[in-house]
Parts: sequence; structure tokens; C-alpha cells
Amino acid sequence: MRIKMKKLSFVLFFLSFVFLNAQKQKLSEEAEISVLTIDPGSSLNDAFGHNGFRIKDQTLDIDIVFNYGVYDFNAPNFYLNFVRGKLNYKIGQNYSQDFIGFYISQNRTIKEQVLNLTQIEKQNLFEFLINNYKPENQYYLYDFFYDNCATKIRDVANTSLNNSIIFNETEGFKPKTFRQLIHDHVNRNSWGGFGIDLALGSVIDKKATAEEHMFLPYYIHVFFESATINTSKPLVKQTNVLYESIKKPKSNNFFTSPLFVFGVISLLILLVTFFDYKKNKRSIWLDVTIFAFTGIVGVIVLLLWLATDHSATAQNYNLLWAFALNIFVISQLFKKTVKVWFIKYLKFLIIMLCLLTLHWIIGVEIFAIGLIPILIAFFIRYLYLINYYQKNI
Repeated sequence: MRIKMKKLSFVLFFLSFVFLNAQKQKLSEEAEISVLTIDPGSSLNDAFGHNGFRIKDQTLDIDIVFNYGVYDFNAPNFYLNFVRGKLNYKIGQNYSQDFIGFYISQNRTIKEQVLNLTQIEKQNLFEFLINNYKPENQYYLYDFFYDNCATKIRDVANTSLNNSIIFNETEGFKPKTFRQLIHDHVNRNSWGGFGIDLALGSVIDKKATAEEHMFLPYYIHVFFESATINTSKPLVKQTNVLYESIKKPKSNNFFTSPLFVFGVISLLILLVTFFDYKKNKRSIWLDVTIFAFTGIVGVIVLLLWLATDHSATAQNYNLLWAFALNIFVISQLFKKTVKVWFIKYLKFLIIMLCLLTLHWIIGVEIFAIGLIPILIAFFIRYLYLINYYQKNI
């Protein structure tokens, strides 16, 4: 094991030496710099694709990829920093053969756009990346929408080329909201889609500008393709498909989807409510479960909004159904006779659900589709509780 570790250390040292000393080299006339775009993968963390800069110079025997968005699971407080929005990502480098081979092994399409740069522009971009790869410059504070693996490609290219790139809207381009752009890549009726819609607030329901679309690798490819540099010259001189994925049938997991699962739970709530109505009784276990669940979710949503640096979790109106105060009124559910204020509180919860519906209809915030059956069940249960308490007060 020690011998293997020594070999690995030597390889890493050698790679660092090669890459860090590359800054002393001048690219030859044959050098090419291109942008690689990787199609989405099968898991949630790969659902949006990836980008990288490829530096290829046969004269100097250089063929490497710089890519942003590298993270270390073993970093101290990784998960806590991720939740708080304080996680540092960094620029990574690989030999092109290894980088491309990795994504081929995952059966993901790889496209390459060779940039139409002058020799000076190539050198400037190359030196910018080399400098960015220095240990003191590697890390940056990650933001899903504004500072990720895709936006870095756009920003680094433009900065290193003296902001001479103009990103033109493609023919027929129609701007979408940030949430719509996410839904293009993540099925709304998946647990990943449900979690995203639950955690991210109404701030992502605004229309994204053309450049803001480039938080997704797909739009890096689209807008680089139509971009110009130095007023009128096309930014991309050649586009290649390095690997075309083999299409495979997608599995249908509806019976484990949020809509189905919450549909079954909602049916259970409605059945219990029906039998409670018939017997003029109240199933305390159900009401405690509902208030505990909505209260805990509400606290989490509130913390994501107010206690983190995530820009996308602000103004989250899921709080209209996941009401954090529900935790603090659970004690009333154990009483045979409740206070009058608690009946008013239940009416308030119904008003909140009506407001949520209005927000959804007019597009202030688009909520998780899996919530539809459970919100209907909550609404009916709250109505029953009001009727029950008013009869037995």
C-alpha cells in the first residue's frame, strides 16, 4: 500500500510540475484551444452536464483539459458548507485522453468547439488558465446559477480576451425562467426535481437573460456557436463531435415517484378523515404527524432562506403550506377541548393554502408537482378539524 501511495505521489508531483511549468512555454502556431461540452449523465449531480477548456499543441506535446467545478468530498465540513452555501470548488486539470475517456465510459456525448483565436489570444487564455491553476488561485465560492462549471467557461473566456466576445441570441430563442431551465434537465416528477422545487424559492421563477442561460453547459455550446469576437469574427471556427452516446430506453419509475407516493399518502389521509367523520372522532396520530411534518419542513425551508448564503433559496413560498409554527401548536392536538385561537389558526392555515394556489396560478412561484395530492388532503383535513372542534367546543 505504501509503495502504491509513493507512486501516486510521484505521479501527482510530476503532473503538477508539467502543468505549472507550462506557463513558461509559448504556444506554437499549431496550437488549438477549444471548449468541450459534456451531455448530462444519469445521476442528479450529473444531470446538467459539464464543460472544460482543451489546450492542444502537438508541437509542444500538450493536450490537457482545464475544468471548473471540482470538489472534494473529504474536505472538512463538506456537507455543512454545502448546505450553508459556503463550499469552495476549484479548477481541475487532466490529460485530454483521461478526461474524454472518463465521459465516454459514462456513455455521454462530447462536443468540441475549436475557438477562432489569434496567436496572442490563445496565449492569453492559456496563461490565464495556468495562473488560475496555481494553488493560491484554484478555489472559488460555488454558486449553482452564477459561478459554476459552465459560467466559468463564459467568464474566463471573456475576461482573458479583454471582453471582446459578444454572445448573440440564436434564431427563435425564447427566454425561460431558471426553474424551467432546471426542469428541462430534471424530471419534475422525480425526487431530485421535488427536492429542487422544495428548496429553491421564487427568485428562480424570473426569466433568465440570454447570458444567464449559460449556467447550463448546453447553453455554453449554443451561445458559443453563435458568438462573435472582435466585433464580427465568429468565435467558433470548427465544431466536432468527439463521442456520440448510445441511446438507451429510459425506465419509467412512476410507482416510486413523488406524485404516486404522496398520492397514496393523501388517499390514506382522506380515508382516515372520512371514517373520523362517520364516527365523529379524531385520529390524533394523523394530526400530530401532519403538523410535525409540515412544521419540520417549514423550519428547514426557513433556514435555507435566512441562514445560508444560497441566493436561490430566498423568497420560498413553500412556507405557505410548510408552516414552521405548526411545531409549536402540536400540544393543542392532544386536548379534548381546544382554545378558540386554535380554530382561528386552522382557518389561517387554509387561507395560506389558498394563497399558495394563487401564487402557483399567477406564476409567482412554481411548486413541486408531487405536492398537489398532499396539499388537497391537508386542505380537507384542516376543514374537518375546524368542523370537529366547532361542534365539540
